[in-house]
Amino acid sequence: MERFQRKLWVGLLILAVLTPIGIFLPEMFNAGDAWGEWGVETLEKLLGYVPEGLKQYADVWKAPIPDYNFGRDEASMGTQVLSYILSGIIGIVLVGLALVGISKFLVRHERHER
Repeated sequence: MERFQRKLWVGLLILAVLTPIGIFLPEMFNAGDAWGEWGVETLEKLLGYVPEGLKQYADVWKAPIPDYNFGRDEASMGTQVLSYILSGIIGIVLVGLALVGISKFLVRHERHER
């Protein structure tokens, strides 16, 4: 692995470890949901209405790890922190695997074209 790649993976791992900040800051400031991660009910409270298109497609996609939490909604802060970190690592690994697969496909395709 090249030096740049090692630095990139270390940086991504550090970001994954820092993801629990998303739990602590809203809790500290009593901010509720993370900005932009609102459900239909929260949007209705914030805006006074919900756009029709959002209502129609709100339930199409269900997150594989809802709220980045492997425990229940009442899970301890420790469980939530570990869940956030694991969710971040799982996301990094999946994106990394997808990029490796795409790059191998493109390299193979490029060689075939020549």
